[in-house]
Amino acid sequence: MRRRVVGIETEYGLTAASTTGAPSPVDADRAARYLFDPLLHRGRSSNLFLRNGGRLYLDVGSHPEYATAECDRLEDLLAQDRAGSVMLADLAVSGDEALAAEGIQARLHLFRNNLDAAGNSFGCHENYLLHRRRDFHDVADALVAFFITRQILVGSGHIRRQSGQATYAFSQRADQMWDAVSSATTRSRPIINTRDEPLADSGSYRRMHVIVGDTNVAEPTTALKVGSSELLLSAVEDGLRLADLALADPMRAIREINGDLSGREPVDLADGRRMSATQIQREIRDRVLARTDIEALDEWHRYVVDLWGRGIEALESGDWSGVDTELDVAIKRRLVESYISRAGTDLGDPRVARLELSYHDITAQGLRPRMETSGLMRRLTTPESVAQAVDIPPATTRAALRGRLIGAAEDARRDLTADWVHVRLDDGSSQPLALQDPLSHEDPRVDVLVERIRGEAPTLPA
Repeated sequence: MRRRVVGIETEYGLTAASTTGAPSPVDADRAARYLFDPLLHRGRSSNLFLRNGGRLYLDVGSHPEYATAECDRLEDLLAQDRAGSVMLADLAVSGDEALAAEGIQARLHLFRNNLDAAGNSFGCHENYLLHRRRDFHDVADALVAFFITRQILVGSGHIRRQSGQATYAFSQRADQMWDAVSSATTRSRPIINTRDEPLADSGSYRRMHVIVGDTNVAEPTTALKVGSSELLLSAVEDGLRLADLALADPMRAIREINGDLSGREPVDLADGRRMSATQIQREIRDRVLARTDIEALDEWHRYVVDLWGRGIEALESGDWSGVDTELDVAIKRRLVESYISRAGTDLGDPRVARLELSYHDITAQGLRPRMETSGLMRRLTTPESVAQAVDIPPATTRAALRGRLIGAAEDARRDLTADWVHVRLDDGSSQPLALQDPLSHEDPRVDVLVERIRGEAPTLPA
């Protein structure tokens, strides 16, 4: 499988809940100010590129957002993604301390989910580096069936509340999508965004921006979501075609599939045939593996191949026990059903809604650490790898260059302006460095600038 840069952008839900049971005295905008106040003091901005290569910022609608650094290894991506949650949870602790100091009886909560109480949706976007090709739109169209049907495996689970009824569905995000392939993001909210913004050398690369995915809590689900997409993209670049699996009405199919927990109800294909979500996923997996040297894969992608197959089998058999510590939709379903059985209630109970929120909460009140410790949710990262990812960028991508420069500037208390491609020392004497290759982690120009920042005599490149 070829080397590929991948990144995840995660928008978090944010609220300041009253600790007295009364209505919260802090609205979302004010909660965001308390959350980001330490960053404003440190960098005078709520939009910061970090020394770990990632980006932390406040998005539209008072949603904190963390974008991982560019990663070309799945283990780096998982550690980077978890590091974002750690950083935001630490900011929430500081925010709680500030609220307490002002006598405000409220506590900040951050959620790795995709819907707020008012039904507003916020996203988890995946970015995949592709080599530029003329038929990108054809490739994107062909991938739509994969991204629509994968919700049966990598949805985060969702208690749908419609017309006074509560039912369990695969995905929080699926019902919020309105187009298959488009250059828009919020207006039509497509599955694949085709806006040509490569954040790299535009002659060589383009970026595939996938908007449809849920924000996952369980690390194995994130691994499957990204790893299976990587495997598929490599197979497509090697000639795999999926046009015969095109859906007749993608937006109808995504909603029908979301509500069918069996995964076995057929949907219409463009060529007149009908196939179920599990059949489509199995067919895509079989075609991908036919073009993949499994023995040449790293252990992370071999795990993805295995989980992909076990997930499909669980849906086909109706027995989810083989994946109910790895796939969010199965983990949450077991958690909710266990509570309903003990409490003698049903999905519509407000206590079940609070339990679901706790599943997604990344602050101290969240369930993930306890579920991982008790074996109810499998963890793939280690605390050590995540702690490292908070401060250290991936070593094998452009993020290493950006992170070195940002770290050197922070240590030397020098002002530096950075984005995904450009870095500039703000002393009036330096031209911006353009880091156009996301796969490059060595650059003598960066070495020279780091030495300048540190006040050392530069060693000029030969």
